[in-house]
Amino acid sequence: GRIKAPIPGLIARVLVEPGQIVAVGQPILILEAMKMQNELAAPRAGTVTSVNVRPGQSVLLNELLAEIS
Repeated sequence: GRIKAPIPGLIARVLVEPGQIVAVGQPILILEAMKMQNELAAPRAGTVTSVNVRPGQSVLLNELLAEIS
């Protein structure tokens, strides 16, 4: 249930908030890298327990972005 940055980039949008119930494949964040927007989806169904980033924040490779339990 951990969502990590697959590439370094900038968080363009956060689509969920803690406590929200999500389904497998539901978009969680939009990560912008190399002028492309990459949609990061929920790897499992559950409840969002934490969102560790905000729009406009730069992230590094493998940085923890959100968790789902």
